[in-house]
Amino acid sequence: MAPSFDDATAASDTLGREIARRRTFAIISHPDAGKTTLTEKLLLYAGAIELAGAVRGSKTQRHAVSDFMEMEQQRGISISASALEFELHGHHVTLLDTPGHQDFSEDTFRTLLAVDSVVMVLDAAKGVEPQTLKLFDVCRQHGLPVLTFINKLDQPARDPFELLDQIEKVLGIAAAPRNWPLGDGPDFKGVYDLDANSVLLYERRKTGRRMEPLLVAAPDSQEVTGLVGERRQQALIEAVDIIAGAGTRFDREQYRLAKQTPVFFGSALNDFGVEPFLEALLSLAPSPAPRPAEGDVLVEPDDPDFSGFIFKIQANMNPRHRDRVAFVRVCSGRLAKDMLVTNARLDTPLRLSRVYRFFGRDRETVPEAYPGDVVGVVNPGRMAIGDTLYAGKAVRFPPIQQFPAEQFAMLRPGELRHKRFDEAVLQLSEEGLLQVFMPIHGVRNPIVGVIGQLQFDVIQARLQAEYGIQCTVDRMAHVAARWIITEDPSSVQTPMSGVLQCTDRLGRPVLLFQSNWELRFTMDKNPTVEFRESM
Repeated sequence: MAPSFDDATAASDTLGREIARRRTFAIISHPDAGKTTLTEKLLLYAGAIELAGAVRGSKTQRHAVSDFMEMEQQRGISISASALEFELHGHHVTLLDTPGHQDFSEDTFRTLLAVDSVVMVLDAAKGVEPQTLKLFDVCRQHGLPVLTFINKLDQPARDPFELLDQIEKVLGIAAAPRNWPLGDGPDFKGVYDLDANSVLLYERRKTGRRMEPLLVAAPDSQEVTGLVGERRQQALIEAVDIIAGAGTRFDREQYRLAKQTPVFFGSALNDFGVEPFLEALLSLAPSPAPRPAEGDVLVEPDDPDFSGFIFKIQANMNPRHRDRVAFVRVCSGRLAKDMLVTNARLDTPLRLSRVYRFFGRDRETVPEAYPGDVVGVVNPGRMAIGDTLYAGKAVRFPPIQQFPAEQFAMLRPGELRHKRFDEAVLQLSEEGLLQVFMPIHGVRNPIVGVIGQLQFDVIQARLQAEYGIQCTVDRMAHVAARWIITEDPSSVQTPMSGVLQCTDRLGRPVLLFQSNWELRFTMDKNPTVEFRESM
């Protein structure tokens, strides 16, 4: 029996309410700016975890919940993006922690496609660093609103106005301070809330203890003098005058249009300034917005038909679940357990028997998901990064860009080649961690292409830890791979040496080049052949 008008209205109302309370954001930074520490402290203040411990330091301290791989825990860095979901003050929050290291920038790039806003973490002593700039350019390309948290004010820092000026000049976005630091390093006393006229005092204290802001009449009031002293008060008065006269005042609409970034100062490691920042994030960050699809279609989140796309695939997240999980960003409608959807790339039906939500490595099944949610579904080998899933009217979101590999190595299993080794390499390639090429002539060991050298260490460590396979990684001198589009790949003219003929995991012809000279020579000799950096 078809649903009644009342049923449809109720479903539409529910969908609208769920969309309005969703907040889906990623955290980006240069390595060591404090991104993962801030993630932990946001979860602490949200009540999602009971204790936030420093990511580095004593071996007795717990690891970051977002760093679930053994190598992440050993090195104290984020290698793979992870999803963390929780409820807070009536909002359903999805936080995606991203790798800061440039060798894993492709994973971060894909993750940024799945969020509605971004938190940018800057080191107060260093300001905007190279990796931050690269990631911010991706945010700007996709029109993502950015909130900025300037971290480590408890350590010696650059002048706050200098940091704001750098954000505006280097990133090309207006910077609107929401609070103002009262000193830095050993002299750090707290922050002044520019809107609420309140002082949040800083003191070195045990992890998890919360301080309440103290309301004051104005920066020049006697209350401020008593709280921070005359010297810091005078610096605050001068700063407030400059901001009022020549600074950027916060404008919510400009922030939502990604033309302005609200700036907050604090210290994530010492739990300072994190709670008000989280409150601002819930208040200011947008709920899910319409998504462009192929054919000049704009998919509205409140469209009743389900649609979403796969931006990440991860194998072996939990030793108890030896499966491959596809991470789906829900874009419209309602996703329900056991729903029959269509994979737009294959034009084939697929039943989603289980739908998971995540908290780092931990997962639980959920009966439904709404726009803005990031959920996991078991990948039976018929899903790939960039695939669109839909139910109802057909839709297809744009494909996700694959980064060209810059470094190459041959993988040699420590024992005789066996099927499990081939399957392991294939699964890692499905994740987007590596590109795999098979030489047409000579030794039939797989060649892997990656963005950065650290990824070779990850491949080797994961093969050992997750598959029990010892593997030698033999670095190669090759610098570029090109897919060749031609009716007769064997007719392509190449130099006598320096070019390796291969196929990718789908059997498509690929050439690997030892230098840019061999690449230019081959392209010049074959003007009718198309050479592609990625497929």
